[in-house]
Amino acid sequence: MESHFFLLRCFLLLASAACSLSHPSLLGVHPLDEKYYSSEVIKCKDGSKSFSKDRLNDNFCDCPDGTDEPGTSACSAGKFYCRNLGSKPQFIFSSHVNDLFCDCCDGSDEYDGHIRCLNTCVMGGNAEIGNYNSKLSQQASFAGKVTKDEVKYEDLVHNLMSLRLAIILQVVLLAFIVFLWRFGCRSRSKRRRTIELKEI
Repeated sequence: MESHFFLLRCFLLLASAACSLSHPSLLGVHPLDEKYYSSEVIKCKDGSKSFSKDRLNDNFCDCPDGTDEPGTSACSAGKFYCRNLGSKPQFIFSSHVNDLFCDCCDGSDEYDGHIRCLNTCVMGGNAEIGNYNSKLSQQASFAGKVTKDEVKYEDLVHNLMSLRLAIILQVVLLAFIVFLWRFGCRSRSKRRRTIELKEI
């Protein structure tokens, strides 16, 4: 009976790890601020108000300083954090989010699907300003070519990656359960042999 509780605890631990790995981090939030946004009631950084977690990035400005809208353009005073992996991370004004211009070299500020930003972080990203106008014209011509099918394809790829992670975790969990079951069978058979030897 005790081994069943142990298996249940292991399953719950692995399931919670799978859930935490499958959800992406908060959009537009600096990694050091993610803990700040983890509680159910979040206080505006200027201390003026509080808001519930479900009102985070809901495209309505509740805090005068933009604390509640780091990932949208609803608050003019807000800041959006560009992770820019492969280049220098930076903050941009939230008003630049989904404005049809790629401000982050990783394109994370244009997530609504109206424009598709190329990830230029590895190629120098936003540190290279020399070809800015040519990049804008390329992006504007490329934006017209993005179709709903391409956006659906990207969503499908993202969902498949999450599904792959879930399947891998389930296989590992199943192997762990089989290992524990085999270990329990061996220990019971050793106890039986010990008892039989004592009786003889």
